[in-house]
Amino acid sequence: MVFQGRPCVQQAEDGRWVLLRPLRYQGSRESWTIPAGFVTDFASVPAAARWLIPADGPWTAAAIAHDWFCDVGIRRDLITSRDADGLFRRMMRELGVPLPRRWAMWAGVRWGAVANPLRRPGVLADLPLVLAISVLVAPLVLPVSLVVALGLALDHLIDRCVRLLTREAC
Repeated sequence: MVFQGRPCVQQAEDGRWVLLRPLRYQGSRESWTIPAGFVTDFASVPAAARWLIPADGPWTAAAIAHDWFCDVGIRRDLITSRDADGLFRRMMRELGVPLPRRWAMWAGVRWGAVANPLRRPGVLADLPLVLAISVLVAPLVLPVSLVVALGLALDHLIDRCVRLLTREAC
């Protein structure tokens, strides 16, 4: 197994997860240890797309490692953003995540790199492939995600109205 043991986590008050024991990954040429105490949100998937890719699943250990790469590894010059994203995809393959899902998730983290100045170097090299994957995935993801986004917005609006009405009534 590439990851030595399963992630042992506990939910924090803010909804994120705290790693209780170190998470170790052993690749063919490198090894990584994510220390106990590291805080993660698992896979950072927009709420409107969680119907297709939930925050946790068979990719959870890879997502924790990727969060650590992005929060710590890149800042300490231990790994580049491009390598972190590629290693995330490889870890998902080794964890048995199906090819279409891992490539879609890889494209998602590369889009995330475009929006983050620290992670942006090297993204242009992958942009043609990221665009191609996005075009292939869009017909499946966008229609349902738009409906979910509208439902979430309506839920938020109703919740705010109820809070305002109950606060005024008290």
